[in-house]
Amino acid sequence: AHPNPSLSSLFAKENLARMSEEQLNRYDRLINEPSNDWDIYYWATEAKPAPAEFDNDVMAMLREFTKNRNREQRLRQPDLEYLFEPPR
Repeated sequence: AHPNPSLSSLFAKENLARMSEEQLNRYDRLINEPSNDWDIYYWATEAKPAPAEFDNDVMAMLREFTKNRNREQRLRQPDLEYLFEPPR
């Protein structure tokens, strides 16, 4: 289970159609290879640096998307409980 389905699914909805095959492969690795899904969230929000193998154009897109989402959330004040779920 991904701790941040909202973030990754919204990112996918907005970006997958515009990605090249290579980018899609990098995205697939990103969401499937890290053993801890929270790592992806921390890398995307720049709370932790991403390891070299995932620090690529797709991670840059996810970071930019996350920054924009956070701006929208500050404007709209939606329910942010999903951000504080404990790691499984």
